[in-house]
Amino acid sequence: MRQQVSAVLRYFVWLVSVSLSIASYGQLRDLSLEEAVAQRFTKFYPRGLSNLSWIPNTDTLVHNDSTYAHLLMRGYPFHRIDTLFSIEDAPLGELGLQRVPRIHWLDNARLYFRHGNDLYLFDRRAKTLQLWNHYPPGENADLSTATGHIAYTRDNNLYIRLTNGDSVQVTHFRSTDTVAGQAIARQEFGITKGTFWSPKGTALAFYQKDESQVTDYPLVDIEPRPAQLKSIKYPMAGQASERPAVGVYWLDSDTLVYLQTVGDPEHYLTNLTWGPDERYIYLVELNRGQDHLWLTRYDARTGALLDTLLEERHPKYVEPEHGPYFLEGRKGEFLWWSERDGYTHLYRYASDGTLLNRVSAGKWNVIDILRFHPQQGAVYLLGTDTTGLNNHLYRASVDSLSVEDLTVQEGMHRYRVNHDGRYIIDDYTAMDLPRAIQVIDHRGRSVHLLHLSADPYKGYKKPSIEIVEIPADDGTVLYGRLIKPYDFNPQKKYPVLVYVYGGPHVQLIQNRYMAGAPPWMLYLANKGYLVWSLDNRGSARRGLAFENVIHRQLGTVEMQDQLTGVAFLKSLPYVDTTRMAVHGWSFGGFMTLTLMLRSPGIFRVGVAGGPVTDWAYYEVMYGERYMDMPQENPEGYQRARLHNYVQNLDGHLLIIHGSVDPIVVPQHSLTLLQGFIRHGKQVDFFLYPGHEHNVYGPDRVHLIQKIVDYIDQYIHPCETQSTTDE
Repeated sequence: MRQQVSAVLRYFVWLVSVSLSIASYGQLRDLSLEEAVAQRFTKFYPRGLSNLSWIPNTDTLVHNDSTYAHLLMRGYPFHRIDTLFSIEDAPLGELGLQRVPRIHWLDNARLYFRHGNDLYLFDRRAKTLQLWNHYPPGENADLSTATGHIAYTRDNNLYIRLTNGDSVQVTHFRSTDTVAGQAIARQEFGITKGTFWSPKGTALAFYQKDESQVTDYPLVDIEPRPAQLKSIKYPMAGQASERPAVGVYWLDSDTLVYLQTVGDPEHYLTNLTWGPDERYIYLVELNRGQDHLWLTRYDARTGALLDTLLEERHPKYVEPEHGPYFLEGRKGEFLWWSERDGYTHLYRYASDGTLLNRVSAGKWNVIDILRFHPQQGAVYLLGTDTTGLNNHLYRASVDSLSVEDLTVQEGMHRYRVNHDGRYIIDDYTAMDLPRAIQVIDHRGRSVHLLHLSADPYKGYKKPSIEIVEIPADDGTVLYGRLIKPYDFNPQKKYPVLVYVYGGPHVQLIQNRYMAGAPPWMLYLANKGYLVWSLDNRGSARRGLAFENVIHRQLGTVEMQDQLTGVAFLKSLPYVDTTRMAVHGWSFGGFMTLTLMLRSPGIFRVGVAGGPVTDWAYYEVMYGERYMDMPQENPEGYQRARLHNYVQNLDGHLLIIHGSVDPIVVPQHSLTLLQGFIRHGKQVDFFLYPGHEHNVYGPDRVHLIQKIVDYIDQYIHPCETQSTTDE
């Protein structure tokens, strides 16, 4: 049961309602498309508190002031503010800082920050400033906070910049087919980087990949004269893949060893994790079929495989994204993430792989482990609620299945738990709340309101937005977002844009400010459109069965659910069902084309950006997880292949692609265009030169304008009719 809102929170809610109502007074203005796109993450992003963090092992938090010239600190009861330091104070003043840089704490006295390419260490008590290291020219920089050494890559080799200024070259590959120190598996399986410092900074583990068997894929760089070939390695589904390895470089002995992995050379080595004592390295190893994983332990000094701690299988797929989380003071005990019961939960294991107990349960997913408190024997967790629309804070005993939900206000929360779990920074947003930051106690009760963001749309005409529930054909609850014009009149009929993504790992509809809608959708709504989005089965945060129902049949269940959303729209008296458009990018581009070609006649116009058109052209790691190999699932690949439906096109279609897209390669769109030509179907195509998988930077305004203009051309809102005209 939710706790009662305290007097502080009642005052807080009142402040929110007052601030949001101010915009209803005075002259309101229209949002322009240019400012909606170009200023999305500046002007129209709710402001927070920069550098907000706890000083380690204290009940004191810090954040920048509004001028960014001072770092402020607050201790319980958090309303009293002191200045920790100013950029003008000695010795910081000697650097000529324009604002307090992004800081990172090492302990409760020392912090570090980057200024240009220099890395500085600052002691707040002694007021001393030390040049710690210098970022060298290269990529994938990775700092050891224990030593100050920096790992980095240059071309395909790995290096280390030591704090004394020397550099060590760890690998010496002449062939570009072997790459060290970079993310592997095309950044699937939670892999976001390629280097991993040991806890004490005495060794560096790293991913390595042999791409000699992977086909070269040609992209063209048009900047030189003449244009030049830009070849990338792109393993397409069912073809030869990269061969991974893990190296370990020991600085004390200048030795390099490799983990002695066994089995299929194309299997996946994921979730690399150091043991806390630096003796062991743990890997989650996954077969290429992605339906069987092993948690393995290796000797970090010799590379020898010691044992397999646990295994998991699933008839569809398993998708490891986390390594073991070691419990401080528990002699090698660790928490293990698993979807074995249909939701992502935690299980406690002994150091030898013996399951001790389950830690969390319920029809919700663990998202993150925030902090373990050894004295309490409790772990603080960020998780979804049972709808998937909200984030909650949970405290769970690691010794038994005892979970407490500490969340009072619904919304999308981010938490920072202090050293002993007594106080927690709660940074959150909800449908009608741009952003609030408060301190709560270990029971979830509000202690102090730190910050309340102003409404970034104050003074603008704001459309109304609602989240709706509709049932899928199997009764599963689906959530949709409907945006209506500022001057919405239920007696009129409006054209509709359906914005779709629909693929794994993405959720469009959440209980956050404006339901997560980007500003360009608000602009479009105020032009006279209804803007609709639906999270179909296959999207994120709703449990394994909700997500993996798409296995081996991408596009089919997702299309059914999107059509359920269309049926809902058609039930509304103010929807003009003859003027409907659909638009999406990447998987959303695939869904746009799927709806246009496999369910023709519903949408008058479609705009597909960066679309997958044939999963046989997509990469191994993602594509084979959801579709298996083409030779294993020929019927599924043929059913999803959009080239087979080009003759069904009934409407206006614009396809957009980046000319050097390394994710969804241009072959997808070009071969589909070839199919349209062969069947005598007229479509529109626009290529963005030099852009990769999406269009960012100044050109993004051009992109959104092109999309809006194309939709306007065929279902212009000026055609809006009164429902009484029929």
